[in-house]
Amino acid sequence: MTDRAPQPVDRQLPTEESRDLLALVREIAQREIRPRAAEEEDSGRFPREVFTLLSEAGLLGLPYAGEFGGGEQPYEVYLQVLEELAAARLTVGLGVSVHSLACHGLAGYGTKEQQGAHLPAMLGGGLLGAYCLSEPAAGSDAASLTTKAVRDGGGDWVITGTKAWITHGGVADFYTVLARTGAEGPKGITAFLVPGDAQGLTAAVPEKKMGMKGSPTAQLHFDGVRVPDGRRIGEEGQGFTIALAALDAGRLGIAACAIGVAQAALDEALTYALDRKQFGHPIADFQGLRFMLADMATKIEAGRALYLAAARLRDVGKPFSRQAAMAKLFCTDAAMAVTTDAVQVLGGYGYTADFPVERLMREAKVLQIVEGTNQIQRMVIARHLAGPETR
Repeated sequence: MTDRAPQPVDRQLPTEESRDLLALVREIAQREIRPRAAEEEDSGRFPREVFTLLSEAGLLGLPYAGEFGGGEQPYEVYLQVLEELAAARLTVGLGVSVHSLACHGLAGYGTKEQQGAHLPAMLGGGLLGAYCLSEPAAGSDAASLTTKAVRDGGGDWVITGTKAWITHGGVADFYTVLARTGAEGPKGITAFLVPGDAQGLTAAVPEKKMGMKGSPTAQLHFDGVRVPDGRRIGEEGQGFTIALAALDAGRLGIAACAIGVAQAALDEALTYALDRKQFGHPIADFQGLRFMLADMATKIEAGRALYLAAARLRDVGKPFSRQAAMAKLFCTDAAMAVTTDAVQVLGGYGYTADFPVERLMREAKVLQIVEGTNQIQRMVIARHLAGPETR
């Protein structure tokens, strides 16, 4: 594994403040995240202290209002922060994206009283969040979820059911939970803010995954978990609308993380190609490998441009759902292709754990699956282009 630091990406940031912010993120990544990433991923260690540090630095609430402790940064800037963090360690970059996703419902649909009571701690008070939509039998068809929330006759809701594939499951301080409060289908779903220490809430043993071993992914069991009506987010039956809005924004987070992983892989491949000699020359001199590196760099630049274009639409209040799906689709497919090619550039060394590219390739795969598989993204894009299916 090389000790050479990656060259920073030449970014076009809108303000001096945002440039200073990216410089801070790079410093934290170089000092606190990247040096321990390989060892901690191999051992499956979750770096909670890193998230505490990021919270103290104001980096867990960047796209949210300053009134409640957020950073008031445009998504264009926030996503580039995610890219930098993911390039250092995907567990951290994706973890920040998931935390932001968990805050989205309350920030966008909560009452002023709810926001004032909870958002300051969520955005900058050291708390870590998780997002609970998927279930063992409700993944891509999220509207078919069966976890139920029923009124107890007083001011509480009682939640019963199981959520699956929950990033930060068992370690989060709060969960945004989608549960059925009405009839079948999307109109019978409501969102709730559930404390991580709620009685009756337990986490299963984390899943054993091919990558991101330091990020716990677990089922959550709700066994009569009582939640006051004051922790209901939005109106009854509005939960699925809240979930879809959060996922549009979250897909951009995944896209940015994917480009971070791809950039890290390209940096490693390029360093190796310049250092490694065969037949008396650096292997970077050979045209076949140069073309491979050129294709890798082109995919990364195209993906970055795509997610930033979608972010700028969001920042000015224009519809961006189609562009978010395109960015998530393209960037995650690009990350899978780039990391696979990086392993090929390193040859046999790329297949060993002595170099980070094999880990990056394993991590890239999950990005094609989370927050809507890439097959679902194609469905979303096609629906925007041709309308809903008529069969």
